[in-house]
Amino acid sequence: MALPKKLKNFNLFGDGNNWQGQIAEVVLPTLSRKVEEWSGGGMDGTVEIDLGQEKIEMEWTAGGLIAEIFDGYGPVDLDGAMLRFAGAYVRDDTDETVAVELVVRGRHREIEMGTAKNGEDNEIKVVTSCSYYKLSIDGDTIVEIDVPGYVFNVRGEDMLAAKRQALGL
Repeated sequence: MALPKKLKNFNLFGDGNNWQGQIAEVVLPTLSRKVEEWSGGGMDGTVEIDLGQEKIEMEWTAGGLIAEIFDGYGPVDLDGAMLRFAGAYVRDDTDETVAVELVVRGRHREIEMGTAKNGEDNEIKVVTSCSYYKLSIDGDTIVEIDVPGYVFNVRGEDMLAAKRQALGL
């Protein structure tokens, strides 16, 4: 029998600030490729042609006011805000703990301060548009994407090496 590794706890850091105990929820980015369907002469069906990386976004919710959030709103450079998610995923049958780290850089595109009502919760929801994404599991880099740097690595394989060479980059 084997049980899945489940997230038991997490923390979020923003531009080096430790927000331990202040983040209610993080919606981790979805990785998605932009594709176009193609069916050419002599083919008996349709395939998808990979046209590159879709936009990467991370959504997260602060349990209350964190003034530093606004530092990442509208920076001049497109990677002006950095977030680091650290999670502990645990298997209950073996007590194996796996460290998961996700680092993104980008801009906070949307900050929703919600409703201000006396005696009520005042969560702040943030959407961060990411130009950089790096997922590490137990210290091993699994996926690294640097959109403006034209980097796309999966488990150490440089997926764009031939294209960069063809472009003279």
